[in-house]
Amino acid sequence: MQKRRLGTFLSVEQRCPHCEFYRKWNSQPLVGSTPAGNLQLSTAVYATGASFFKLEKIFRAMQLKMFQYDSFRRHARMYIEPAIVHMWKTAQTAMWEQLSQQQNVVLGGDLRADSPGHCAKFGSYTMMDMRSNTVIDLQLVQSNEVGGNYHMEKECLKRSLALLEERGVTIDSIVTDRHPQIQKFLREADVTHYYDVWHMEKGLSKKLSKISQNKECEKLKKWLQSIKNHIYWTAALSTSVPERTAKWMSILNHVRDIHNHEEPVFPQCLHPTRTSRDKSKWLTTGTPAFCRMEKVLSNKRVLKDVGKLSPHYQTSSLESFHSVILRFAPKNVVFPFLGMLCRLYLAALHFNENADRPQATTSAGEPLFRLHFPKWKKGECTAKPVKEQPTFHYVDEILDLVFEKVFPDPGPYTDEVLKISIPEDLTAQFEKAGQEGRW
Repeated sequence: MQKRRLGTFLSVEQRCPHCEFYRKWNSQPLVGSTPAGNLQLSTAVYATGASFFKLEKIFRAMQLKMFQYDSFRRHARMYIEPAIVHMWKTAQTAMWEQLSQQQNVVLGGDLRADSPGHCAKFGSYTMMDMRSNTVIDLQLVQSNEVGGNYHMEKECLKRSLALLEERGVTIDSIVTDRHPQIQKFLREADVTHYYDVWHMEKGLSKKLSKISQNKECEKLKKWLQSIKNHIYWTAALSTSVPERTAKWMSILNHVRDIHNHEEPVFPQCLHPTRTSRDKSKWLTTGTPAFCRMEKVLSNKRVLKDVGKLSPHYQTSSLESFHSVILRFAPKNVVFPFLGMLCRLYLAALHFNENADRPQATTSAGEPLFRLHFPKWKKGECTAKPVKEQPTFHYVDEILDLVFEKVFPDPGPYTDEVLKISIPEDLTAQFEKAGQEGRW
């Protein structure tokens, strides 16, 4: 009896020395000379965003045999990554064709760095169709391509817009954060640019919260939440830049218990007139609390940015997508350029498949909610809808593509990967030390 093992594959041959009876048993089918189970396991690990090394530890703990990391990388390079690239490009082309037939497409864009701080190696820019809530383009840039990570966002946006223009997509407006380079680039490109409200509210809230820590400005703490709400109200219920600015500036009167304003666009507050029970909450003209608050809220740049607050669409979906990316490309794991790109594609396929899941219901048909305590709420909770369980049909499609098309004829699929421009590694600019330079 002879045994042969290759990863998870086991083959047993038996031959009788007396009657020459022979039989052979394989634990799994072979695809050519490759065990199907090995390739299937590699594809499943990669496509679900799992970690090979964590799976290897599980196998070792259970005393199960598994193939080496080199075999996993060979499967990824030859079959899995070409299948992922092909699948994303096919889905992306279909989305572009639909968008090219629409008018006034509203897009949202944001950059994600692969590591915190100012030492990122990769920057990935996501372009999302805000109406359908789907990722339509992903651009990955390495820091040495653009002379530093500060320039990543602008370069990614330029590439994405050029690609969309080439595909005939008519852009009505773009919603982003307030990155100065992006502001200048879109202004020069004559593209209508709106700012995400949450990013602006976050910046102003930090400044006001810091001011309220001062003993002379403690009264300002009572107004922090109202000012946050006022930012969203101003953006959502204004139809023009002058109206948006007038409504924003009305908060300076409101906190002093003044509800009639000199601006003809917004002459008075819309809330009913009431007699306040807590008269101590009102700020007084000339006090340190009011003066410092006024300086922040009426800043020239703030007033300019308020006029560009997005009235309809925000980039919260982009932030959700960035959370999905963490499942496929954690920031504490180093990936090569192509590996990072494929994991971004997987995250986009997963997000697009599950973005508009319906809300889960009870057995009686009532919608389900759960309490959520976001960090920025500082202890306050919100009721968040519970969505139905996500689906993973894209994983099944990748498995079918690998076994039915890529494995039998990998040439056309690997050619598609070779068309991707991969930059030099960051260490390529340094000379490798010779034997005499080693310690």
